[in-house]
Amino acid sequence: MPNPKRRHSQQRSAKRRTHYKAESVTLSKDSTTGELHVRHRAHVSEGKLIYKGKVVAEKSPIN
Repeated sequence: MPNPKRRHSQQRSAKRRTHYKAESVTLSKDSTTGELHVRHRAHVSEGKLIYKGKVVAEKSPIN
């Protein structure tokens, strides 16, 4: 298997990584509750797990 003949410089690695940027998350307003949440993610509202405007799961009381 081929190996590099010489070590790559730190500057060369940094040049390659310049295009990786942290992007801010996109928030959406829920049509049923009016809360802000991250897009394409389920979110908890009033003890209920909501995804795409529908209740996916409810918190059950522990006996």
